Amino acid sequence: MREIVDLLKANNEIKIINKPLDVNLEIPHLAYLEVKKKDSKALLFTKPINKEKGIEYDVPVLMNLFGSFSRVKLLIGDVEHISKDIAFLLKLKPPKNFTEALYMLPKLLKLRFLSPKNVKHGLSQEIVKLGDEVNLDEIPILKTWEHDGGAFITMGQCYTQSLDGKVKNLGMYRLQVYDRNHLGLHWQIHKDSVEILEEYKKAGQKMPVSIAIGGDALYTWCATAPLPYGIFELMLYGFIKGRKVKMLKCITNDISVPYDCDYVIEGFVEPELRDEGRFGDHTGFYTPIEPYPVLKVSAITRKKNPIYLASVVGKPPLEDKYLGYPTERIFLPLLQTTTPNLIDYYMPENGVFHNLILAKIKARFPSAAKQSMHSFWGVGQMSFVKHAIFVGEDAPALDSKSIAPYILDRFSVDNCLFSEGVCDALDHASPSFAEGGKLGIDCTKVSMLDSVEILLDDKLKEKLENVFNGVSLVKQHYCESKNPITLLGVDKKSCIWDSFREDEIVKLSKSLRILVVLDVSQNDFDNLYMILWRVVNNIDSKRDIKIIGNIIIIDATNKNISDGYTREWPMETNCNKEVLDRLEKMGLLDDIEDLREFYRKFHIDKSYYTKT
Repeated sequence: MREIVDLLKANNEIKIINKPLDVNLEIPHLAYLEVKKKDSKALLFTKPINKEKGIEYDVPVLMNLFGSFSRVKLLIGDVEHISKDIAFLLKLKPPKNFTEALYMLPKLLKLRFLSPKNVKHGLSQEIVKLGDEVNLDEIPILKTWEHDGGAFITMGQCYTQSLDGKVKNLGMYRLQVYDRNHLGLHWQIHKDSVEILEEYKKAGQKMPVSIAIGGDALYTWCATAPLPYGIFELMLYGFIKGRKVKMLKCITNDISVPYDCDYVIEGFVEPELRDEGRFGDHTGFYTPIEPYPVLKVSAITRKKNPIYLASVVGKPPLEDKYLGYPTERIFLPLLQTTTPNLIDYYMPENGVFHNLILAKIKARFPSAAKQSMHSFWGVGQMSFVKHAIFVGEDAPALDSKSIAPYILDRFSVDNCLFSEGVCDALDHASPSFAEGGKLGIDCTKVSMLDSVEILLDDKLKEKLENVFNGVSLVKQHYCESKNPITLLGVDKKSCIWDSFREDEIVKLSKSLRILVVLDVSQNDFDNLYMILWRVVNNIDSKRDIKIIGNIIIIDATNKNISDGYTREWPMETNCNKEVLDRLEKMGLLDDIEDLREFYRKFHIDKSYYTKT
């Protein structure tokens, strides 16, 4: 981490914050704002404090490490080149001649670095705390959001292994601090670690777990890699770096971790579950309080001069946007093995990854898009995707501004495929935990529909007042396309379908194509970036979409018991206004030219982006 800080300094990629700032909200809020800037930097906080507990830490906190494409390239490498190397290996065939064999040799030699190398001594064990000396309070662990259940480790590399030690696993999960020696393990039901835990439970044995923080930045990214069960994620480190990762056995359990990590927290899973959360997660909403496994910490080891690495998640764009980029690029060749027509794909950060994916395919035959939809929904992490839009070879770049008009000119309700299946455990819109509706849209052909007759917003509002109760405003976007998007703001008192009048909506078939219903008090109807974030978070396609003729109506309002929704609808991750004001008074926000507009653009403080 010290070498990384020097590298970032040399490349003008880091800002040093020498003012004392609180690990509770202040440090996370500043990092949250920083990553949203066009020229965002990594932040090194040299004087973290905990006002509540009266602690002044001598360990700096590093945040926003991966928070730009330039830093991703600096820390991980050329992801397109790595992707090509993986594609080469997947398509590997015996060489036809000596020249071809020489060309293949350098790529094949990289395979010898896949297996880790065990060492007997490491920097991560320069200082060792055991038994009563163990105290998580000595680490500057952050509380990110005011309604969080406590402080959470957010960049922990979680190392586990099967009962026989043959399967080694690395993942990244949030870890809640309960007290000086207990951590909550947010192991969702679909994760590999849960499968391993079940193995230990059946055998009646304690499960060892070690949490590493820091070290080489690539360890942290590897912890996020969506590899199949049984493939150790650090094999990617060897493949990318061209050298074996050095592993050091922990002191109190049989797990091995990289030798140069800044902190290592060792322990064993307790037999009882404990309530974990709330936590403002990467969806931009708080996840509910639910029971999860608990780690009893048996040892904390560290370097003599560690740096504590942390992240902040919430409303996009954030660091996970950039962490997800190498994953998206590097794993494209693997996805193409199960979806042969796939040319490219893109996971917009405001679609929070599992909520929306755009895919470019070769539509060589009828229903090629539908075939790809089913391939996606049946493969690994892609099975959690709720909404998938498929475009043809002639589509512009999937991350360009041109892609929305392209899609809207090809949208048709006849090309919508509704399904259901597994959902991410963090998805709050589905009627049941971890399962719900899915929507695939085939936009590979130009729509044959006639153009709509655009009405003025106020005129359309008058007509929609005959369709829904509580209509407050109407805002139309992409009016030049064949399928304009109409945003309808309502003051919702009950399920919107209770007042819906189908006979009246039919009368608008010449003026409406895509109608999105939103809570007027919670949205900025000019901010399509955050509208998309809201819509894909808030809908379950089986429950919240109606098709009337050529009109698709999407209910993206918050749900409650009147909608048949019996789960807890979550709060949004809004910044604490008092904390923002303190940061502003300290001069830490002076480089943001129009602070109020910045808050409005990214829905940072609710008072700046909502309309009444």
